[in-house]
Amino acid sequence: MNLTVNLTDTKKSYTVYIDKFSNEEISEKISENISCEKILLIISKRVNELYGKNFEQILSGFQVLKYVVKDGEKYKTIKTYEKIINFAQKNNLTRKDCIIAVGGGVIGDIAGFVASTYMRGVDLIQIPTTLLACVDSSVGGKTGVDTDFGKNLIGTFYQPKCVIINIEFLKTLDNKQFLSGMGEVLKYAFIEKSCNPNSESNLFNMLLENSENILKKDVKFLQKITEICVGLKIAVVERDEKESDLRRILNFGHTFGHALEKITNYKKYTHGEAIIQGIYYAFNKAEKFALTTQSYKYSAFALLEKYGFKVQKLPDEKKLVKLMLMDKKFANSKINFVFPTEYTQVTIKDVLPEDLIN
Repeated sequence: MNLTVNLTDTKKSYTVYIDKFSNEEISEKISENISCEKILLIISKRVNELYGKNFEQILSGFQVLKYVVKDGEKYKTIKTYEKIINFAQKNNLTRKDCIIAVGGGVIGDIAGFVASTYMRGVDLIQIPTTLLACVDSSVGGKTGVDTDFGKNLIGTFYQPKCVIINIEFLKTLDNKQFLSGMGEVLKYAFIEKSCNPNSESNLFNMLLENSENILKKDVKFLQKITEICVGLKIAVVERDEKESDLRRILNFGHTFGHALEKITNYKKYTHGEAIIQGIYYAFNKAEKFALTTQSYKYSAFALLEKYGFKVQKLPDEKKLVKLMLMDKKFANSKINFVFPTEYTQVTIKDVLPEDLIN
């Protein structure tokens, strides 16, 4: 399936390709979307071990510079960014060349940031290889790196020339990374109606009724949920490219989740696992503030449990809320927080930090 991201500036619109692709088909799509001789391939260490040979074949028609980034959120830093920039300069990467990101969300974010800033912008192609990156982070143009104060506090909005999602790559995901991706998929199940899609997919019920096949990584179902989630994200991004309004709903579970990742030094939880805890937190607070019903909360929790998730014993809430104050969405002494309301709908509220603490 091909999905188009139609942006106000039509020159920035692009295609998201989703299917089971051969190396030759990926190569063709790259050539259709860029015109250059030299490519800087930014790839994760794990993906390079698995698919490095594939990309030698895919990019055989280009002069390729390969930069391998170690796996993990702790490498999504200014230091890594500087190393890549220096590597590009030493190898004479020009403004007319291209950067291709191959890996998960960390690679997509940092490669995108490099592409958006190197010589004031070079062409970028995103080729995500994790479920999380496929369904969410590779689409929409957010780039960035983390700082000592929090996630993605330095970054840009920079749209790729295209996104190539090869469902075949998901077969080699380990269970932990797969479930991390399911954290983002489940997020979309709770915000679907608020995304204002042109058609209803009823992702909530699909995930509820097909959990066994999805957990088995059935390719047919993985492709379907990827298409649904990407479609929902496109519906939001087309209306609000730079997160001035509607796009903030995509942060459901994230304000708390980012704080949880930070307080545990990115070691205890994957991104998706932290987001799931953020979703639990949001539902509990929404019920407390009478924004949603207990019955909907229990239905939501039942869906999460289908995928093996449960509420974890968390660090001190006051410390977590303090970390939320460093979030990009903190302003005017209030935290911009996304709460669930009715079935698959959310609302955005500005809340005082003290109101979140029991």
